[in-house]
Amino acid sequence: MTTPFASLLKFAGLASAFAAVPALADTPKQFTTGKAAVQVDTIASGLDNPWSVEVLPDGAYIVSELGGTLRIIRDGKASEPVTGVPDVAPQGQGGLLDVALDPKFKTNRTLFLSMAVAERSRYGTAVVRATLSKDGKSLTQVQELFRMNRFTGKGQHFGSRIAVAADGSLFFGIGDRGERARAQDMRDHAGAILHINPDGSIPENNPYKDGKAGLAEVWSKGHRNPQGIVIDPDSGQLLTVEHGARGGDEINAPQPSKNYGWPVITYGKDYSGAKIGTGQAADGYEQPLHYWDPSIAPGAIDVYRGAMFPQWNGNLLVSALKSELLTRLERDKDGAIVAEEQLFEGEFGRIRDVKVAPDGAILMLTDGDGGALLRVSAPGNRS
Repeated sequence: MTTPFASLLKFAGLASAFAAVPALADTPKQFTTGKAAVQVDTIASGLDNPWSVEVLPDGAYIVSELGGTLRIIRDGKASEPVTGVPDVAPQGQGGLLDVALDPKFKTNRTLFLSMAVAERSRYGTAVVRATLSKDGKSLTQVQELFRMNRFTGKGQHFGSRIAVAADGSLFFGIGDRGERARAQDMRDHAGAILHINPDGSIPENNPYKDGKAGLAEVWSKGHRNPQGIVIDPDSGQLLTVEHGARGGDEINAPQPSKNYGWPVITYGKDYSGAKIGTGQAADGYEQPLHYWDPSIAPGAIDVYRGAMFPQWNGNLLVSALKSELLTRLERDKDGAIVAEEQLFEGEFGRIRDVKVAPDGAILMLTDGDGGALLRVSAPGNRS
């Protein structure tokens, strides 16, 4: 594994999961990491391709499933599907993707969903806003906020997680949809980080808000398939993690109007082994904060800001699909990544999502049919 700015530490074994309440399904597994002892509990299992998890104010969990269902997990049991979820297109890597809560969810019950949708047998990414009923059984006031402008028959690289800023605006990514050149087309939503207001309008600080040099929703371009996105709650820094091809998975800190290189520059190669683009660097293109070669196939990213593991404060947490692990990355005072510890390798299978819970535990979703919601906590902490 090669990283341009990090010294690498690798530890096998650990697991991930997080939650804040319920009945725990089995005996916890315990692990020793480089800086903390942890235990991993199973909150719920038997989920159908779970993709994203959020913790609700009452301590229950809301989980999206790729096939188009949204469920509430309470006391270790998943609810019947929440009604009112818009039709999604379970096509290849697409389906119901992220669920994110409005900062004022406790009072307004507003949430956001990203999903693959269909138009005349072609597919693209959309974002909707909805209100979750007080009993958690239905969505109402469902409104589509965004729909990408060019659909295709391809079933890959939809993105798309959502990061909700303090002002309520939404950042989200869409991949190149399997058509590389689109990531460099300023008139295409593909291969970009997008930024919209919670009503779908264009924020004043967007670099192309007048639509002249690029689409008004575009924040940054040159992204291959950003499936993870988060805003550091302390610094406000926007961070993404995205899939490379054969190698070249990246962590970026997208800045307005900047270009992150795909497919002109990359640390990866084509799956055939052929070279992509001009190399690893070129004028006018940004370097990643960190990259992996070989690929780990990152699923999500979060910043650890919690009381349970103070020794991890400010660390980045990235879930991995192909490598079946959770990776913890340490940063220095300037935000540069200086060390990496890989946890739980092969212990729980493919890790799709990772999220820091309000109590400081770490939640993880395992990928695929029969997926599970896991909770990583300090030993003895099974709240």
